[in-house]
Amino acid sequence: MPFITCKVNRPVSREQEAELKARMGKAIELVPGKSEEYLLLAFEPEGHLWLRGDDTQPMAYIDAAIFGNEGHCGYPEFTAEVTRAFGDVLGIPAGNVYIKYEDITAWGVSGQYIDRGYFR
Repeated sequence: MPFITCKVNRPVSREQEAELKARMGKAIELVPGKSEEYLLLAFEPEGHLWLRGDDTQPMAYIDAAIFGNEGHCGYPEFTAEVTRAFGDVLGIPAGNVYIKYEDITAWGVSGQYIDRGYFR
């Protein structure tokens, strides 16, 4: 299950959020074995972000927590597509889009503990 948190320092309309949701749903498919069906997204607009000592430029910080992909397969393609999406939808320059990757080795859902051994 991927969980992606998107923090931006600009307002995001419902239409823009829907467009980003759709683009993120397609982008996650670039990571083998992942799909929008299990994607959990959070948008945090109008955050207080500073980059290079400046808070006036549009910027995004994206935290992508992904289960079961220790080899980071598809991350370069995912990075490019997400960066493009935030540029197209919110006008954020590529140099102001930062993506942090977190490897999830275990998680819980529906009252159930799941780790890598669960899928063997």
